[in-house]
Amino acid sequence: MPDKERILSKIDELDSYLDELVEILPETYEEYEISIEKKRSCERLLHISIESVIDICMLMVKDLKLGIPVEEEDVFDKLEKKKIFSKKMTLKLREMKGLRNILVHRYGSVDDELVYDSLSAELNDFHEFIDDVLKFTKM
Repeated sequence: MPDKERILSKIDELDSYLDELVEILPETYEEYEISIEKKRSCERLLHISIESVIDICMLMVKDLKLGIPVEEEDVFDKLEKKKIFSKKMTLKLREMKGLRNILVHRYGSVDDELVYDSLSAELNDFHEFIDDVLKFTKM
């Protein structure tokens, strides 16, 4: 039985980060590049949004008693095997994790255009993830 309360709490947290991102995200890449404050705020909000996604996945793996993952990415595979996520969503989750790693470990050499494109084009992936998780909590 899923720990619905903790998962829903993490979804609320993720929703609030996404709302903040939408509010502060500049309309153009040029605006994004010029405003260091907005750029860093967007990067940080994206980072903690992805962390929330990973936390939610970890909670789901724990609730389903799927074992301790050897690596973080194993979490996504375990949930795909249980038909919680599609192959397409699993790929999106891996890409999110990869972007998070870039934001965290290569902060000084982050490709601003890549981050902006991810923010402006792929925020819907987070909402698809939330929809999949909400389906899971109804199981």
